[in-house]
Amino acid sequence: MRRAVAIEASAIQSARLASTRRRCSRTTASSSSSSSTETSVQLIGAGPGGADSLTLGAAKALARCDVVVHDDLGASSSSVLALATKPNVEFVSVGKRGGAARSWTQKDICALLVELGKSGKTVVRLKGGCPSTFARVSEEIKALRDAGVSYAMLPGVSSALSAPLSVGIPLTDRELGRHYSVCGAHDPSSIDFSAFSRIDTCVFLMVGRTLPLVVEALQGDARKAPSTPCCVIRNGMQPDERSWFGSLCDIVDKTTGESLSPCVLIVGEVVTLA
Repeated sequence: MRRAVAIEASAIQSARLASTRRRCSRTTASSSSSSSTETSVQLIGAGPGGADSLTLGAAKALARCDVVVHDDLGASSSSVLALATKPNVEFVSVGKRGGAARSWTQKDICALLVELGKSGKTVVRLKGGCPSTFARVSEEIKALRDAGVSYAMLPGVSSALSAPLSVGIPLTDRELGRHYSVCGAHDPSSIDFSAFSRIDTCVFLMVGRTLPLVVEALQGDARKAPSTPCCVIRNGMQPDERSWFGSLCDIVDKTTGESLSPCVLIVGEVVTLA
């Protein structure tokens, strides 16, 4: 059964990639006649979502591009995509949906970027948050570099920074938060939680499904006190943002039954400053 599912998923992804190739090849000749000195692919952070969170450089790049290859979270906001105003601009959604079989694979995304970059089109690869933070940008960089496709990167506002700020939590403070760490928590078994024992502020991304495991490990391996303040923020800086404040001893109970993803967990005394 697993083999059959894998074959079906591969066929779906191959068909989607072929369809995308056909659509993008319809772009008029004028769209591919840009100066050879221009960067072929720009890897850009879209921030948490919404045009107000974009950098000015990102907005300018969107206005000039021929193709936008975008993720779901943050990068699919209508106000962001509306900034791509060039005639005949193409939009390709490559968002990953929790490992669903119909999602794009990273391998196919890399192949698409290389193909578009070689076609002469100006491509914006729009990623939610910042390309430098848990965005698998290194794989796309390697694919472009190996293929000889020019690229550039523009930063975005990571949810690790924007979500805490949206509820009034500063990650640093002269007394309460002298340092902070940011960690992806989709696979807690791969994390050395003891490393967080002396970190004042700990930020965990992708923690919606693993919150109980992370909280347990922080109290165990990291030796954080059960009374340590913490906050879970879902859809930070979005109209439907929601937050839960508590401590390591009760945050799991406070969020039980809630749909948390996508969310950020902040742990540390700085939470009390909100």
